[in-house]
Amino acid sequence: MDDVLKKYLEENIINLYQQFDLAHQKDHVYKVIEHSLEIAKDYEVNLDMVYVIACYHDIGMKFGRNDHHLTGGQFLYDDSFLKQFFNENEILMMKEAIEDHRASRQEAPRNIYGKIIAEADRDIEPNTIILRTVQFGFKHYPDLSEDEHLQRAFDHIKEKYGPDGYLNLWLETKKNREGLNTIHALLLEPSKLKDIIRVYYRNNKINQ
Repeated sequence: MDDVLKKYLEENIINLYQQFDLAHQKDHVYKVIEHSLEIAKDYEVNLDMVYVIACYHDIGMKFGRNDHHLTGGQFLYDDSFLKQFFNENEILMMKEAIEDHRASRQEAPRNIYGKIIAEADRDIEPNTIILRTVQFGFKHYPDLSEDEHLQRAFDHIKEKYGPDGYLNLWLETKKNREGLNTIHALLLEPSKLKDIIRVYYRNNKINQ
């Protein structure tokens, strides 16, 4: 990747994530970049585009969570700096990838870049999912009691990652499939899963 482009992304895009909730900080972006590039190795794609999409994928949080996939795609599309490095079609494909990456989307992303970022952003690693769910709860539901936080987190994990959950895997990656199977097993033991959530809740409560 061009050093000028990489420096721009670090200073002007990735740094913005420090304004967001604990589940969407710079460490999240770096992890999604890493996962995106790892998945992309199996496909004939432009790795610079993969990198850029990962940097911008949640930038729409700047304007609110509900439509962050749409505002994030538009934010990338309107960024004139990128026009020095990518043509109109490439920028449009990156915009579409960000618009399509949201986990609740029931239709497959329109292009391979959307599928890559969707899978990379999932990061279906049980401990990471539990931590991010707890962190999200602290940010958006600060008045809930401990038991209410635990139930909210459990319900969210079941609704999203359970056997009948709304999350779809658009690319079959070993890491995400194994992670999903582990979560399914944990959901069969609610008390065990809630005990794990409780540990993350109390450890993070100290920092609130």
